[in-house]
Amino acid sequence: MDRIPVKPPALKAGDTVGVVAPAAAIERSYLERGIEVLRSMGFRVRVSERALSRDGVLAGTDAERARELQTYFAAPEIRAVFAARGGYGCGRLLPMLDFEALARTPKPFVGFSDATFLLNALVDKSGMVAFHGPMVAMDFARGLGRRGLEHMRKLLTGELRSFELAARDAVHPGSAEGLLVGGCLSVVVATLGTPWAPSFDGRILFLEDTGEKAYRIDRMLVQLRQSGALARCAGIVFGAIRPIEGDEGEARLIMRFIAEQTDGLGCPVLFGIEAGHGTENLTLPFGLKVGLDASSRRLIVAESAVS
Repeated sequence: MDRIPVKPPALKAGDTVGVVAPAAAIERSYLERGIEVLRSMGFRVRVSERALSRDGVLAGTDAERARELQTYFAAPEIRAVFAARGGYGCGRLLPMLDFEALARTPKPFVGFSDATFLLNALVDKSGMVAFHGPMVAMDFARGLGRRGLEHMRKLLTGELRSFELAARDAVHPGSAEGLLVGGCLSVVVATLGTPWAPSFDGRILFLEDTGEKAYRIDRMLVQLRQSGALARCAGIVFGAIRPIEGDEGEARLIMRFIAEQTDGLGCPVLFGIEAGHGTENLTLPFGLKVGLDASSRRLIVAESAVS
């Protein structure tokens, strides 16, 4: 049985939030634009002194990136931690992080894509709610819509005590409740067979991805199904996975493969909520109990994600 998740303290206007770079190297101009968006939301911003470091394709060495993340969680004056970008690299940090120490100083951690590695580890290893949402030197810098920004701000400040997200399609019927986990499909698949795979038992699994051909989406779903992961879920909800270059034939194939690989599981399956790549990227609280209802095509969050 899942333990009761630790909700991090709510943010308030004037709080200092930290920006770290746990994955790929960052462009200075993108980082600066993203920081201005955070400031416009009413927060003070402290940026990791190593945020612009480079070690090949990464934002510094593994040890440096892990140390910065650990340090920013431990710093009492920093009230939330935002990932600057994804790309690649978060999975390399997992064995280097002290998740028991992170659990002693819970605070909102926000990121998605490659940060899927960190989000699920924080839920399962630290027992805290973590936030699948937009990143500073990516979504913020490129111009996240007002709805996405306000949704995230209200969720992190506790103003948003409940909400529902509409899905485009109900793939399979039913209703279910469970802790929300998952993230980028390719990253979730990359955790299988490792100590960092999320627990799927009785969970609501959210999956999204970008830049993948339909056959690759199918191959990853086949792996999830054959591993037994999908059969252990209480429900599954997909983001609005966009086909490469808007190819309608690919879009139809993606939907066919999703329907096939989730057929016979006996749980509700929805497709097309506005979370993840190529969407409004509405922030989701991982590790929080949510509901899934195929009849109304809704993902339902009925409680605050922060304390």
